[in-house]
Amino acid sequence: MSTFHYTARDSLSGREFSKVIVADNKETAIAELLRRNLLVINIEESKAAEAASRASGSVKTLELAVFTRQLATMLDSGLSLVVSLQGLAEQTQNKYMRQVIENVTAKIESGSTFSEALGYHKKVFNKLYLAMSEAGEKSGKLADILARLATYLESAEKLRKKVKSATMYPIVVMSIAILITVFLLVKVVPTFEKIFTGFGADLPMLTQALLDLSDFLQNNILFLMGGFIVFIFGFKYFIKTPAGRDFWDASKLKFPIFGPIMHKVSLSRFARTTSTLIRSGVPLIEVLEIVSRTVGNVKMEQAVMAAMEKVRVGESLSSSLNKNPIFPIMILRMVTAGEQTGRIDGMMERVADVLDEEVDTTLAGLSSLIEPMLIVFLGVTIGTIVLAMFMPIFKMTEVINK
Repeated sequence: MSTFHYTARDSLSGREFSKVIVADNKETAIAELLRRNLLVINIEESKAAEAASRASGSVKTLELAVFTRQLATMLDSGLSLVVSLQGLAEQTQNKYMRQVIENVTAKIESGSTFSEALGYHKKVFNKLYLAMSEAGEKSGKLADILARLATYLESAEKLRKKVKSATMYPIVVMSIAILITVFLLVKVVPTFEKIFTGFGADLPMLTQALLDLSDFLQNNILFLMGGFIVFIFGFKYFIKTPAGRDFWDASKLKFPIFGPIMHKVSLSRFARTTSTLIRSGVPLIEVLEIVSRTVGNVKMEQAVMAAMEKVRVGESLSSSLNKNPIFPIMILRMVTAGEQTGRIDGMMERVADVLDEEVDTTLAGLSSLIEPMLIVFLGVTIGTIVLAMFMPIFKMTEVINK
């Protein structure tokens, strides 16, 4: 299939316009346009729109959320899907996203459904997005479901930014502290070492240990840096393998302080995605399959897949989740209540809200706790180096008397 950009005149109204069409070849495209009572003035194969399937680029979650929200608003105001997409393609700043929207528009004009057209760009639109779009088309409530999807994307991005912000601050400060320490050991301490060698007396244990560490770093700094770089790249490669990802995701849940936060974030994704999909009319088996790919943790993914198999053979959702300790009692009770009242989607949404609030509270407390801890760490580190350098000077009187 190729994409063609054409200029045509409507034989009934006489209006001239330019659009795109997807067809096997130029002759097929012209025949299709004639069938629509359009007089073709010019038609050329368009490389720009079709290139979106092969082009390199990325679309951020926030950009996708804005696109989804705007599309839902335009559809709700009565505009057609094609006109809405054309308007969004013209105003988007992301060139790759513009190509994607143009290609989706062309495929819709050629007879594809909205969800089918999105399916050509799985790099941008994941299975959650496709499933909800398909459910919206089938129910005739595409605008409502897209608005719900935009809300979901915005909530997920907001939570991700909060967690990233809370973890980046201590990492940056620790990195700066380590760099300052290494600089002092490699550049400043050797200057003092030349002074201390003329004392003719034994140096304090702390000072001698610091000098030995300084000598070691000076002699092996390149080797250590190379080893650190190799370790980083090797670790990144390892966690991309199935065994490595399984090990890393299991380890993250056991980290002190941050482990419970990551657990709650995964549970929140599970609950909110489940709520959004069930409310959109997606079957429960398909919901669990999609959710397993969006929770962001292998252990959670395995637990959801195991629950899906139990639901497939007739067990209730609450019973299937109860078999795995990764799901806390609160979720199990809320799911049970949802099954009894027929409102699983509402209960799961409440669970997600509660978990998000707990994560917010934990991160706020953690941020206020980390700052004084980092100040103490920096003070102890730099203070120890300064003390070690000045201890021999304090003993100078003793050396002179001898």
